[in-house]
Amino acid sequence: MAGLGGGSGKTIVSLGLARAFQEQGLAVQTFKKGPDYIDAKWLSLASRSDTTNLDPFLLSSEVLENLFRSRAKGADLALLEGNRGLYDGKDVEGSCSSAELAKLLRCPVIVVADCTKVTRTMAAIILGLTAFDPQVDIRGVILNRTAGFRHQNILRDSIEKYTNVRVLGILPKLTENPIPERHMGLISDAEHGADPFAAIAGCLRANADIDACLAIARSAPPISGEVAPLYPAPVSGATVRIGVARDAALWFYYQENFEALRHAGAELVEFSLLADGAVPDVDAVYMGGGFPETLAAGLAANESMRHSVRRCVEQGMPVYAECGGLMYLSRELLFEGAAYPMAGVFPLTTKVFQKPQGHGYMSSLVETANPFYSPKTRLTGHEFHYSRCIDIENVSSFVLRVERGQGMAKGCDGVLHRNCLAGYTHMHALGNPAWATNFVSAARVFQAARLAGSTCPDIRL
Repeated sequence: MAGLGGGSGKTIVSLGLARAFQEQGLAVQTFKKGPDYIDAKWLSLASRSDTTNLDPFLLSSEVLENLFRSRAKGADLALLEGNRGLYDGKDVEGSCSSAELAKLLRCPVIVVADCTKVTRTMAAIILGLTAFDPQVDIRGVILNRTAGFRHQNILRDSIEKYTNVRVLGILPKLTENPIPERHMGLISDAEHGADPFAAIAGCLRANADIDACLAIARSAPPISGEVAPLYPAPVSGATVRIGVARDAALWFYYQENFEALRHAGAELVEFSLLADGAVPDVDAVYMGGGFPETLAAGLAANESMRHSVRRCVEQGMPVYAECGGLMYLSRELLFEGAAYPMAGVFPLTTKVFQKPQGHGYMSSLVETANPFYSPKTRLTGHEFHYSRCIDIENVSSFVLRVERGQGMAKGCDGVLHRNCLAGYTHMHALGNPAWATNFVSAARVFQAARLAGSTCPDIRL
């Protein structure tokens, strides 16, 4: 499912199709192209499956194909939602675009087109999409945000007259968005409350030929090749417990990151920075991203947890934090004119702004020894943050030299204290396979020191 650009409606259409097919009794495996946590979570709820992110920048072609085969195996339907416009990539060649992913996986494409204030010109746009790269297998279009019957008829007749692309659906303008949006896209399911999928699926059934969509999916060539192991062979050693801070404040995690840690020898223990009083009995902590700013009052009010996290870091516990985790580990968070005390591990203040302070792919070189990455390792990832560290002069050195992206400061990302590493980089374990092994190894060092009653050293690769 692709679009002409961001906001075309492909997410709503993908959600509706996923739930409609699932209610027909099909096992639907959903995928999201690109580094996106929010749309992926909604797709998981719609399809009642764990959505997998597929991105050609984060993962090599071989890993992408293997991951796709691994997740699609046993499902009746694989439904992939693209991102941005069909041909939009990181450069003029369209590298890492939805079109390139569709070609790699040999997926037929259905385009969702926003038809606001356009009629016959849409035929020219669709014709251009098909001619731009004939190797992209565009099979149909779903027209979104259409007005009355006259508007719909001109759209359909023009596309069918001037192109070979089938009109598979004509969706009316909705009076309200079934899933509201905010600065980072759709709001999270934790904040929405109601189940919108019945209404969305009903809209697709009433206004689109979902049987034709399913027939197009079934016309795709068979998936070939054996599924290879996704993760490297684990290093033998004691099982460790890694705490995962996961609640409404921090919940941006890739499922593969969890799997990689388990495969490397970790038992994952979830806890809440909002509701729990202390870090559980673990050997390391993983903090992902999320929306700490919208729940800053609750995070600040849980003083016992903030003190517990800081004590763990001072004791040498390995802690790995991404984006929202960095904000929590900072001294203070500024949001909408209010200041909220955070864990105080780093002497930093993060402030949330109205516009993005970093958005897109990241590539960095590890320059400082740390517990998680060997020096000179090239780290791939992505960032999407409206916050920025406003007192970066308090940092004497950074772990990462950013070659693509913004990070914490222009050209820099990642701060280190004891065995705690935090930055704005979100990374995918399958694109950085040593991360999980190093994480577990660091947790074993802390575990051994704790059992021996000694102080954990600073762990440096």
